[in-house]
Amino acid sequence: MISVDATPLAGVMKVVSKHLADSRGFFTKTIHADLFRSLGLRSDFKEEYYSNSKKDVLRGLHFQTPPHDHAKLVTCPRGEILDVVVDIRIGSPTYGQAMGFDLSEREPVSLYVPSGFAHGFLAKTEDTMVLYRVTSVHAPSNDTGILWSSIDFKWPVTRPIVSDRDAGFKALKDFSSTFKFESGPGK
Repeated sequence: MISVDATPLAGVMKVVSKHLADSRGFFTKTIHADLFRSLGLRSDFKEEYYSNSKKDVLRGLHFQTPPHDHAKLVTCPRGEILDVVVDIRIGSPTYGQAMGFDLSEREPVSLYVPSGFAHGFLAKTEDTMVLYRVTSVHAPSNDTGILWSSIDFKWPVTRPIVSDRDAGFKALKDFSSTFKFESGPGK
């Protein structure tokens, strides 16, 4: 059983799965294509990645620009993260707004992030694994981001561990978005 809950950012959805647990451990379903389609969410994932991070590692805020943009489904199967998305869709009533979501191995929750959002996360525990499913193939010339510290969001860490690449992204105020807002679920 999977349920999908809307968030205040149009198109960003919390995907809540049911843990089936017994003495052996647990089993969790994270994707249900028919349910996703019925809600207007993409389920045509083309690639899947996972990362492992130490506590206080901040990755992001990443996205791919059109025509290689994608929707993303993010899950934290080990550890705990603060998953953050920022609306970068021109014409969106929530343009520039950021929101954080706690994802962890303790609760079977994933985050569906549609095209037009920058995405990143802060690892809150050691040995944290994050799994990403995306609806397009990686296109290096379209892979970019915005500076994590340039958004209106209170990160719970003063000195995160950030890659040189992520530290060199443009600030949100200096970014010219090519994403356009389209109303409707999963847009």
